[in-house]
Amino acid sequence: MTKHIIKIFLLLFLSGCSTVSIPPEFTYKEIKTQYFDIASWQKITEPDGIYKIYIEGDGYAFNAHGHPTQDPTPKGELVRELAFGDNSPNVIYLARPCQYVKSQICSQRHWTTARFAPEVINAEYEAIKSIVGNNPVVLIGFSGGAQVAGLVATAKSGLNVKKIITIAGNLDHLAWTQYHNLPPLNESLNLTDYSEQFAKIPQVHYVGSGDKVIPPRLIKDFVGKDVEVIVVNGATHNSGWNDVCELIHTD
Repeated sequence: MTKHIIKIFLLLFLSGCSTVSIPPEFTYKEIKTQYFDIASWQKITEPDGIYKIYIEGDGYAFNAHGHPTQDPTPKGELVRELAFGDNSPNVIYLARPCQYVKSQICSQRHWTTARFAPEVINAEYEAIKSIVGNNPVVLIGFSGGAQVAGLVATAKSGLNVKKIITIAGNLDHLAWTQYHNLPPLNESLNLTDYSEQFAKIPQVHYVGSGDKVIPPRLIKDFVGKDVEVIVVNGATHNSGWNDVCELIHTD
């Protein structure tokens, strides 16, 4: 693997909002789905209200040598920090399959080539549906979590999605792999196949002006000129998101 590929696939250590501990109102829960147990931290104070689901990125998928890891649990804390700092009544941090808790089906393909495979998207959908039921939901996805947010809202039916918010979102992983001259994620679904459905959902996308992993133009090319894309000056894929915290919490 070339140094260029290693650079792209390395763990993306995230910093952003100031570090916070787990607030007492958040409870850790493992959600059982057909194939995976999904880790989550949940704060639910208005069960009939709007839910905000923060979906984790791809996590610690590759090590410093560019090889798939044995455990994709993220080392960075940005997504959890965003969730824990959100004062909305109903807030959930949702991990991806095989992060924090290993299911029997877990294999390296589930955080590499098959990170958006049907069974992965089904699991995330099942987890969200079990929490929110028919209540309105706002999906907030970071990096690969943005792809998950889009797919659970479009490739699946049954969620009452009011809005999608992405941060440095990988919305078209084929364009992403082509941009970086990487092998395609052939075992994964891609949001491009559901672009018409996706366009009907209210959405806003935060991109970093200095993000070399997910360059702003990849997001802009996918969503088009009529969708709100907010460029965060100086932000890279793994730093500079401090000023976004308050915007997302009030969105």
